Amino acid sequence: MRRVTLFINGTSKNGKVVAVYGTLSDLLSVASNKLGIKASCLYNGKGGLIDDIALIRDDDVLYVSEGDPFIDPQNEAKVTSDQHGAHTDWLTLNIGGRPFTTTRYLYVWGNKRDEHGAYLIDRSPEYFEPILNYLRHGQLIINEGINIRGVLEEARFFGIEQLAEQLEVAIKNSQPPEDHSPISRKEFVRFLLATPTKSELRCQGLNFSGADLSRLDLRYINFKMANLSRCNLTHANLCCSNLERADLSGANLDGANLQGVKMLCSNAEGASLKGCNFEDPSGLKANLEGANLKGVDMEGSQMTGINLRVATLKNAKLKNCNLRGATLAGTDLENCDLSGCDLQEANLRGSNVKGAIFEEMLTPLHMSQSVR
Repeated sequence: MRRVTLFINGTSKNGKVVAVYGTLSDLLSVASNKLGIKASCLYNGKGGLIDDIALIRDDDVLYVSEGDPFIDPQNEAKVTSDQHGAHTDWLTLNIGGRPFTTTRYLYVWGNKRDEHGAYLIDRSPEYFEPILNYLRHGQLIINEGINIRGVLEEARFFGIEQLAEQLEVAIKNSQPPEDHSPISRKEFVRFLLATPTKSELRCQGLNFSGADLSRLDLRYINFKMANLSRCNLTHANLCCSNLERADLSGANLDGANLQGVKMLCSNAEGASLKGCNFEDPSGLKANLEGANLKGVDMEGSQMTGINLRVATLKNAKLKNCNLRGATLAGTDLENCDLSGCDLQEANLRGSNVKGAIFEEMLTPLHMSQSVR
């Protein structure tokens, strides 16, 4: 029985002694299992390709490749001695076609080499260079024009967790802080002027807190979930605008045009809506269903046909309001001042009228309109 020593092409370390039997294919199969590669070629020490198992002699040293040309093991990274007498392995890496010669800071993936003996690694050389310099001197230096996120991906690939954490912090610190400052009147007017009149404006979720938007034409604008708290919206035209779930707490909407407005589940607690017009001649009804209108002042507003179903109007002032045909079913009207209101054909079924004031009513309130 013949024995041979097998090495991976280009190396003279971590060899495996195996028995030679069967065919050349059988020996290649054994080499694949022993060396952990997909063996396809055998070379002798002089680089000769072995294509017949009969050419192999006992105690031969053979080099196994995955199909790449023979690499002389003498070109393997040499061991050098530094000034302190310690021994350090030097090696050459081929990163994306660019060679890097360095000491063994990194575990080398795979064993494929180029014609010069450099380990082939299919990664970006631009992103690899800052990593290599970090391993050399411990400082993270990234030249201008190199994407730090690319360096982060390479650090993760090479398993350098400490560097990856530094890069993540650097990326986070480089991002501009989120700007939550309110939009000013000047900024918004410029925005309005640059938008065609027929275009639908989307201001969903924007912050207008404390802004002066008085007397502006804000028709059909989507203010859904926007922050309009403490806004000055006096005499603004909000016809058919969407204020669903918007924050209007403490806002001033006196004299505003709110025809066909959508204010479902909006928060207008403490807001002033005196003399507002919710009545659309075309029959389009304003919808304030589920809105929080605690303590609002809506005195003298036109609200024919308005939908205030299950809204909260506790402690609100609705003196002299026109609420003809309004839907107030399930509405909380506790301690609400409704004196002088017109509630003809209004639906108050299931509403809470505890402590509500109904003095000087323009039309009598029938018991059938309220069951609570």
